[in-house]
Amino acid sequence: MDLTVFSGTANRPLGEALARELERSLGKCHIERFPDGELHVELQEDVRGRTVCLIQSTVPPVGENLLELLMMADACWRGGAARLMAVLPYFGYARQDRRATPGEALGGKLVADLLERGHFERLVAVNLHTPSLEGCFAMPLEHLDAAHLLAEAARPHAGPGAVVVSPDLGAVKLAERYARQWGLPLAIVHKRRTSGSEVNVRGLVGEVRGLRPIIVDDLISTAGTIAATAEAVLEAGSADDITVVATHALLVGPAVERLSQVPVRRLISSDSVVPRTGLPFHHEVVSLAPLIADAIRRVTGERR
Repeated sequence: MDLTVFSGTANRPLGEALARELERSLGKCHIERFPDGELHVELQEDVRGRTVCLIQSTVPPVGENLLELLMMADACWRGGAARLMAVLPYFGYARQDRRATPGEALGGKLVADLLERGHFERLVAVNLHTPSLEGCFAMPLEHLDAAHLLAEAARPHAGPGAVVVSPDLGAVKLAERYARQWGLPLAIVHKRRTSGSEVNVRGLVGEVRGLRPIIVDDLISTAGTIAATAEAVLEAGSADDITVVATHALLVGPAVERLSQVPVRRLISSDSVVPRTGLPFHHEVVSLAPLIADAIRRVTGERR
Protein backbone atom coordinates (compact mmCIF):
# COMPACT_ATOMS: atom_id res chain seq x y z
CA MET A 1 0.00 0.00 0.00
CA ASP A 2 1.36 3.44 -0.98
CA LEU A 3 0.84 5.26 2.32
CA THR A 4 2.06 8.73 3.23
CA VAL A 5 1.67 10.22 6.72
CA PHE A 6 1.56 13.97 7.32
CA SER A 7 1.34 15.61 10.73
CA GLY A 8 -0.13 18.96 11.66
CA THR A 9 1.57 21.19 14.20
CA ALA A 10 -0.81 20.44 17.10
CA ASN A 11 0.99 17.23 18.12
CA ARG A 12 3.98 16.59 15.89
CA PRO A 13 5.68 14.20 18.38
CA LEU A 14 2.73 11.81 18.08
CA GLY A 15 2.77 12.21 14.30
CA GLU A 16 6.44 11.24 14.22
CA ALA A 17 5.78 8.26 16.51
CA LEU A 18 2.91 7.10 14.28
CA ALA A 19 5.09 7.32 11.16
CA ARG A 20 7.79 5.24 12.87
CA GLU A 21 5.21 2.67 13.95
CA LEU A 22 4.05 2.40 10.33
CA GLU A 23 7.68 2.20 9.18
CA ARG A 24 7.33 5.38 7.17
CA SER A 25 9.12 8.71 7.08
CA LEU A 26 6.86 11.58 8.08
CA GLY A 27 5.72 13.45 4.97
CA LYS A 28 7.20 16.88 4.34
CA CYS A 29 4.70 19.71 4.54
CA HIS A 30 5.48 23.40 5.00
CA ILE A 31 3.04 25.19 7.30
CA GLU A 32 3.44 28.88 8.06
CA ARG A 33 1.38 31.88 9.08
CA PHE A 34 1.49 35.10 7.12
CA PRO A 35 1.84 38.45 8.96
CA ASP A 36 -1.89 39.08 8.62
CA GLY A 37 -2.65 35.77 10.36
CA GLU A 38 -3.58 33.74 7.29
CA LEU A 39 -2.42 30.14 7.22
CA HIS A 40 -0.35 28.81 4.33
CA VAL A 41 0.08 25.07 3.67
CA GLU A 42 2.28 23.58 0.97
CA LEU A 43 3.09 19.90 0.41
CA GLN A 44 6.73 19.26 -0.33
CA GLU A 45 6.35 15.80 -1.82
CA ASP A 46 4.18 14.08 -4.42
CA VAL A 47 0.97 12.42 -3.17
CA ARG A 48 -0.59 11.60 -6.53
CA GLY A 49 -2.31 8.22 -6.42
CA ARG A 50 -1.32 7.62 -2.79
CA THR A 51 -3.28 6.93 0.38
CA VAL A 52 -2.66 9.85 2.72
CA CYS A 53 -3.09 9.85 6.49
CA LEU A 54 -3.29 13.27 8.18
CA ILE A 55 -2.88 13.32 11.97
CA GLN A 56 -3.94 16.38 13.94
CA SER A 57 -5.38 16.81 17.44
CA THR A 58 -7.90 19.62 17.61
CA VAL A 59 -6.52 21.00 20.85
CA PRO A 60 -6.42 24.71 21.75
CA PRO A 61 -6.46 26.82 19.67
CA VAL A 62 -9.10 24.46 18.34
CA GLY A 63 -10.26 26.57 15.39
CA GLU A 64 -6.71 27.15 14.14
CA ASN A 65 -5.78 23.48 14.36
CA LEU A 66 -9.00 22.41 12.65
CA LEU A 67 -8.40 24.87 9.79
CA GLU A 68 -4.82 23.60 9.47
CA LEU A 69 -6.12 20.03 9.10
CA LEU A 70 -8.63 21.08 6.45
CA MET A 71 -6.03 23.01 4.47
CA MET A 72 -3.65 20.05 4.56
CA ALA A 73 -6.50 17.88 3.27
CA ASP A 74 -7.25 20.35 0.50
CA ALA A 75 -3.59 20.39 -0.55
CA CYS A 76 -3.55 16.58 -0.70
CA TRP A 77 -6.83 16.38 -2.62
CA ARG A 78 -5.69 18.95 -5.17
CA GLY A 79 -2.36 17.13 -5.37
CA GLY A 80 -4.13 13.98 -6.61
CA ALA A 81 -4.18 11.80 -3.48
CA ALA A 82 -6.24 8.67 -4.06
CA ARG A 83 -7.58 8.38 -0.49
CA LEU A 84 -7.58 10.70 2.51
CA MET A 85 -7.82 9.57 6.12
CA ALA A 86 -7.96 11.92 9.13
CA VAL A 87 -6.60 10.83 12.50
CA LEU A 88 -7.84 12.98 15.39
CA PRO A 89 -6.31 11.62 18.63
CA TYR A 90 -8.25 14.31 20.47
CA PHE A 91 -11.46 15.57 18.87
CA GLY A 92 -12.47 19.05 19.98
CA TYR A 93 -16.16 19.98 20.17
CA ALA A 94 -17.15 16.41 21.08
CA ARG A 95 -18.83 17.80 24.21
CA GLN A 96 -21.16 19.91 22.05
CA ASP A 97 -23.24 16.98 20.87
CA ARG A 98 -26.61 18.35 22.00
CA ARG A 99 -28.32 21.67 22.68
CA ALA A 100 -29.41 22.55 26.20
CA THR A 101 -31.25 25.69 25.03
CA PRO A 102 -32.87 26.70 21.73
CA GLY A 103 -30.26 29.43 21.20
CA GLU A 104 -27.20 27.18 21.24
CA ALA A 105 -25.14 26.10 18.25
CA LEU A 106 -24.55 22.37 17.73
CA GLY A 107 -20.76 22.54 17.57
CA GLY A 108 -20.09 18.82 17.27
CA LYS A 109 -22.31 18.40 14.21
CA LEU A 110 -20.89 21.54 12.61
CA VAL A 111 -17.30 20.29 12.95
CA ALA A 112 -18.35 16.90 11.55
CA ASP A 113 -19.81 18.71 8.53
CA LEU A 114 -16.59 20.68 8.07
CA LEU A 115 -14.55 17.48 8.09
CA GLU A 116 -16.85 16.05 5.42
CA ARG A 117 -15.84 18.99 3.22
CA GLY A 118 -12.21 17.88 3.66
CA HIS A 119 -12.74 14.97 1.23
CA PHE A 120 -11.84 12.42 3.91
CA GLU A 121 -12.81 8.85 3.14
CA ARG A 122 -12.47 7.77 6.76
CA LEU A 123 -11.84 9.24 10.23
CA VAL A 124 -9.96 7.76 13.17
CA ALA A 125 -10.64 9.16 16.65
CA VAL A 126 -9.71 8.09 20.18
CA ASN A 127 -12.21 8.03 23.04
CA LEU A 128 -14.74 10.60 21.89
CA HIS A 129 -16.29 12.32 24.89
CA THR A 130 -19.69 11.35 23.48
CA PRO A 131 -19.67 8.10 21.44
CA SER A 132 -23.08 8.97 19.97
CA LEU A 133 -21.31 11.73 18.02
CA GLU A 134 -20.43 9.01 15.50
CA GLY A 135 -23.90 9.48 14.06
CA CYS A 136 -22.97 13.02 12.98
CA PHE A 137 -20.33 11.83 10.50
CA ALA A 138 -21.20 11.00 6.90
CA MET A 139 -18.00 8.96 6.45
CA PRO A 140 -16.98 5.83 8.41
CA LEU A 141 -15.41 6.46 11.82
CA GLU A 142 -12.89 4.18 13.51
CA HIS A 143 -13.55 4.93 17.18
CA LEU A 144 -10.54 3.66 19.14
CA ASP A 145 -10.49 2.93 22.86
CA ALA A 146 -7.29 3.57 24.81
CA ALA A 147 -8.71 2.42 28.15
CA HIS A 148 -6.94 -0.95 28.10
CA LEU A 149 -3.57 0.74 27.51
CA LEU A 150 -4.12 3.16 30.38
CA ALA A 151 -5.41 0.38 32.63
CA GLU A 152 -2.20 -1.60 32.15
CA ALA A 153 -0.09 1.48 32.85
CA ALA A 154 -2.02 2.15 36.06
CA ARG A 155 -2.09 -1.47 37.22
CA PRO A 156 0.85 -1.04 39.67
CA HIS A 157 -1.32 1.44 41.60
CA ALA A 158 -4.50 -0.64 41.37
CA GLY A 159 -3.71 -3.34 43.89
CA PRO A 160 -5.53 -4.21 47.13
CA GLY A 161 -6.63 -1.18 49.10
CA ALA A 162 -7.54 0.91 46.04
CA VAL A 163 -10.96 2.03 44.82
CA VAL A 164 -12.04 3.24 41.37
CA VAL A 165 -13.91 6.55 41.48
CA SER A 166 -16.19 7.87 38.74
CA PRO A 167 -16.24 11.70 38.91
CA ASP A 168 -19.78 11.93 37.54
CA LEU A 169 -22.63 9.84 36.20
CA GLY A 170 -21.39 10.23 32.63
CA ALA A 171 -18.16 8.38 33.43
CA VAL A 172 -19.78 5.44 35.26
CA LYS A 173 -19.54 2.96 32.37
CA LEU A 174 -15.87 3.80 31.86
CA ALA A 175 -15.19 3.47 35.59
CA GLU A 176 -17.01 0.12 35.71
CA ARG A 177 -14.70 -1.20 32.98
CA TYR A 178 -11.61 -0.15 34.90
CA ALA A 179 -13.01 -1.63 38.11
CA ARG A 180 -13.70 -4.98 36.41
CA GLN A 181 -10.27 -5.08 34.79
CA TRP A 182 -8.52 -4.36 38.09
CA GLY A 183 -10.93 -6.30 40.32
CA LEU A 184 -11.60 -3.25 42.50
CA PRO A 185 -14.70 -1.71 44.12
CA LEU A 186 -16.37 1.32 42.56
CA ALA A 187 -17.50 4.64 44.03
CA ILE A 188 -19.51 7.26 42.15
CA VAL A 189 -19.61 11.01 42.69
CA HIS A 190 -22.74 12.94 41.76
CA LYS A 191 -21.89 16.45 40.56
CA ARG A 192 -23.73 19.49 39.28
CA ARG A 193 -21.96 21.75 36.79
CA THR A 194 -22.37 25.44 37.57
CA SER A 195 -20.27 26.78 34.67
CA GLY A 196 -17.83 25.63 32.01
CA SER A 197 -15.09 25.25 34.62
CA GLU A 198 -16.87 25.00 37.98
CA VAL A 199 -18.75 22.05 39.52
CA ASN A 200 -20.40 21.23 42.85
CA VAL A 201 -20.44 17.75 44.35
CA ARG A 202 -23.88 16.71 45.57
CA GLY A 203 -23.19 13.19 46.82
CA LEU A 204 -20.94 10.14 46.92
CA VAL A 205 -22.10 6.56 46.47
CA GLY A 206 -19.73 3.80 47.60
CA GLU A 207 -17.11 3.28 50.29
CA VAL A 208 -13.77 5.08 50.03
CA ARG A 209 -12.70 5.34 53.67
CA GLY A 210 -9.09 4.29 54.08
CA LEU A 211 -8.79 3.36 50.39
CA ARG A 212 -6.50 4.82 47.69
CA PRO A 213 -8.70 6.56 45.07
CA ILE A 214 -8.11 6.08 41.36
CA ILE A 215 -10.22 8.73 39.63
CA VAL A 216 -10.92 7.85 36.00
CA ASP A 217 -12.33 10.00 33.21
CA ASP A 218 -11.97 10.43 29.47
CA LEU A 219 -10.54 13.95 29.60
CA ILE A 220 -9.26 16.68 31.90
CA SER A 221 -9.82 20.24 30.73
CA THR A 222 -9.75 22.79 33.57
CA ALA A 223 -9.77 19.94 36.15
CA GLY A 224 -12.79 21.34 37.98
CA THR A 225 -14.50 17.94 37.99
CA ILE A 226 -11.38 16.02 39.06
CA ALA A 227 -10.51 18.49 41.82
CA ALA A 228 -14.06 18.46 43.21
CA THR A 229 -14.06 14.65 43.13
CA ALA A 230 -10.72 14.47 44.94
CA GLU A 231 -12.00 16.84 47.63
CA ALA A 232 -15.15 14.74 48.04
CA VAL A 233 -13.31 11.43 48.54
CA LEU A 234 -10.81 13.03 50.94
CA GLU A 235 -13.68 14.43 53.00
CA ALA A 236 -15.17 10.92 53.03
CA GLY A 237 -11.98 9.58 54.63
CA SER A 238 -10.01 8.20 51.68
CA ALA A 239 -6.24 7.93 51.71
CA ASP A 240 -4.42 10.95 50.31
CA ASP A 241 -2.63 8.82 47.68
CA ILE A 242 -4.72 9.93 44.68
CA THR A 243 -4.17 8.67 41.13
CA VAL A 244 -5.94 10.19 38.13
CA VAL A 245 -6.31 8.24 34.86
CA ALA A 246 -7.58 10.12 31.81
CA THR A 247 -7.22 9.60 28.07
CA HIS A 248 -6.92 13.28 27.16
CA ALA A 249 -4.96 15.56 29.52
CA LEU A 250 -5.65 19.05 28.15
CA LEU A 251 -4.78 20.73 31.47
CA VAL A 252 -5.91 24.19 30.42
CA GLY A 253 -6.50 27.27 32.55
CA PRO A 254 -6.30 26.57 36.30
CA ALA A 255 -6.03 22.79 35.87
CA VAL A 256 -2.47 22.28 37.16
CA GLU A 257 -3.01 24.52 40.18
CA ARG A 258 -6.24 22.73 41.05
CA LEU A 259 -4.68 19.28 40.83
CA SER A 260 -1.66 20.32 42.88
CA GLN A 261 -3.84 21.74 45.66
CA VAL A 262 -5.97 18.61 46.11
CA PRO A 263 -3.29 17.05 45.99
CA VAL A 264 -2.98 14.50 43.18
CA ARG A 265 0.08 12.23 43.46
CA ARG A 266 0.16 11.02 39.86
CA LEU A 267 -1.56 11.44 36.51
CA ILE A 268 -1.63 8.74 33.84
CA SER A 269 -2.77 9.84 30.38
CA SER A 270 -2.22 9.25 26.68
CA ASP A 271 -0.18 11.47 24.35
CA SER A 272 -3.25 12.61 22.40
CA VAL A 273 -2.22 16.04 23.69
CA VAL A 274 1.42 17.12 23.86
CA PRO A 275 2.32 16.48 27.54
CA ARG A 276 2.96 19.54 29.66
CA THR A 277 6.33 19.79 31.37
CA GLY A 278 7.23 20.89 34.89
CA LEU A 279 4.12 19.47 36.54
CA PRO A 280 4.14 19.33 40.37
CA PHE A 281 3.04 15.67 40.28
CA HIS A 282 4.24 12.60 38.44
CA HIS A 283 2.86 12.32 34.91
CA GLU A 284 3.09 8.99 33.08
CA VAL A 285 2.31 9.22 29.36
CA VAL A 286 1.12 6.25 27.29
CA SER A 287 1.69 6.44 23.53
CA LEU A 288 -1.28 6.03 21.20
CA ALA A 289 0.94 5.39 18.16
CA PRO A 290 0.68 1.55 18.25
CA LEU A 291 -3.11 1.67 18.72
CA ILE A 292 -3.60 4.12 15.85
CA ALA A 293 -1.14 2.29 13.59
CA ASP A 294 -3.02 -0.99 14.06
CA ALA A 295 -6.28 0.72 13.05
CA ILE A 296 -4.66 2.20 9.94
CA ARG A 297 -3.28 -1.21 8.94
CA ARG A 298 -6.72 -2.77 9.32
CA VAL A 299 -8.53 -0.26 7.13
CA THR A 300 -5.80 -0.09 4.47
CA GLY A 301 -5.08 -3.81 4.40
CA GLU A 302 -1.40 -3.17 5.01
CA ARG A 303 0.66 -5.80 6.82
CA ARG A 304 3.47 -5.21 9.27
